[in-house]
Amino acid sequence: MPTLAQIIADQRPYLQALTDVQASSRPGPEVWSAKQILGHLIDSGVNNHPRFVRVAAEDGLSLPGYDQNAWVAAGGYQERPWADVLGLWVAYQTQIAHVIDGLPAASLDHTLSLGGGDPVTLRHVADDYVRHQLHHLAQIPARVTP
Repeated sequence: MPTLAQIIADQRPYLQALTDVQASSRPGPEVWSAKQILGHLIDSGVNNHPRFVRVAAEDGLSLPGYDQNAWVAAGGYQERPWADVLGLWVAYQTQIAHVIDGLPAASLDHTLSLGGGDPVTLRHVADDYVRHQLHHLAQIPARVTP
């Protein structure tokens, strides 16, 4: 699996080539645009950043989940310029990449429970975060207008 830094480097040229109109395209009322997808990935970073930091320092935490649709709506990503959303995604994911890369090896086996779910390791959360980025970034080409 690529690192988060590799994903950013690989995806950035494609994403920068999209126009604001392309990034705003929504195939349906309940389907996120590219702007909203990147907004969701920003929100995921905002919610996961403290998880990485806190769980690296303390084992066995129970932390809340979050309502992704409410966060995307509150972020107003659809109404923002594509360049702004993309710039924020690049900057914040770059920071998260540094945090993940700097996690102490011993902390990767620390566990946490998210939103009342079963305990998972910090390693799992970090790996899942990267997979989550890839999953949503793969949705973007089908969402943009030609």
